[in-house]
Amino acid sequence: MDRPRLLSPSRPTGLTRRSVLGFGAAAASGLLLPGCSRGRADEPAPSEAAVFSTGNLNGVYNKFGTALCALVSEVTGMELKPIVSDGSVDNLNRVAGRKADLGFCTSDSALAAYEGTGDFSTGPLRFTALARVYDNYVHIVVPMASKASKLDDLFPSKADPNRKMVVGVGPKDSGTEIVANMILNRAKAELIQKNPDLDPGKVDVIRKNLTLEEMVAAVQPRGTATRGSIDAFFWSGGVPTDPIAALQKTIGFRLLDISAVAESIALKEFGGFLVSAIPPSQYGLASSVPTLAIPNYLIAKQDLSDSWAWWTLNTLFRRQNDLIKGTPSPGASPGTGGHPEAGALDPRSAIATMPVPLHPAAERWYRQNHI
Repeated sequence: MDRPRLLSPSRPTGLTRRSVLGFGAAAASGLLLPGCSRGRADEPAPSEAAVFSTGNLNGVYNKFGTALCALVSEVTGMELKPIVSDGSVDNLNRVAGRKADLGFCTSDSALAAYEGTGDFSTGPLRFTALARVYDNYVHIVVPMASKASKLDDLFPSKADPNRKMVVGVGPKDSGTEIVANMILNRAKAELIQKNPDLDPGKVDVIRKNLTLEEMVAAVQPRGTATRGSIDAFFWSGGVPTDPIAALQKTIGFRLLDISAVAESIALKEFGGFLVSAIPPSQYGLASSVPTLAIPNYLIAKQDLSDSWAWWTLNTLFRRQNDLIKGTPSPGASPGTGGHPEAGALDPRSAIATMPVPLHPAAERWYRQNHI
């Protein structure tokens, strides 16, 4: 599969989770997984149902999480129920507040929540991690008919100082909104620095909070009060994100190259950011598009039972092929419910969730499997 690729080396991080656990890469390469689909016979199954907070409907968090829930429920005989959410920040609050047992979040949101900074400045949250799963990629989507070809084109310019583009930035307090604001604010500052004649008070876009499905509808040509109400939108998610991909069959779209801003953020911000690229094959694009990538974590409430933590992690890796391809269901074709992002799962990198501590049962799983 044509995967997003890393364009710049990641920065050294010093002490790694692997060194903390006392195992090296040589041991990791000899990963031994239990021989039966349920894993170790002496690992008890969960005794009660659990809730998994996924993400926006039809986004990768939601599709990946729903597929994982189905497999874990099948393996354990106990329901792991997926619920729709507004993404990273919502999931962190739900999991830390014990309104959900498990969830997905981005590494930068997890860091802010754990340290009590940014959107979590009212106080740090406490939660654990089971794994680093796959990376999100920032999409800035503009219709093919749009004149915008680069990030600066969303802002007022000398030629058009009164231009006010309306840009979707994801749901309120979502991981998408956090990274969209970070990118827009940095781009705005750099544009003013390059063009001192511009009025700083007027150099901005109109930012609009919408769900993924609302943004996909709003960027399409006018026909209703909603359609045509935004000029572009941000999305932070896996690739391909199906509702975005579907636009290529209707209005057509481009993704804006944000390589300069992405490099600046990756070098200056701490949160696991990487400079990467979305391959053309993912959305039928003319060429790859440089962008910002953000790792995702699978998180758990602090007091999640060892059984749920162990079985969820074991299923994540033991049933990886089913997560990629999906599993048959009554009346559906084989392959229903999977997502190709599951192909990014690697137990050797899954332990890299610092500063969020691994759940004790997750740490035990990695030790048992020589990671």
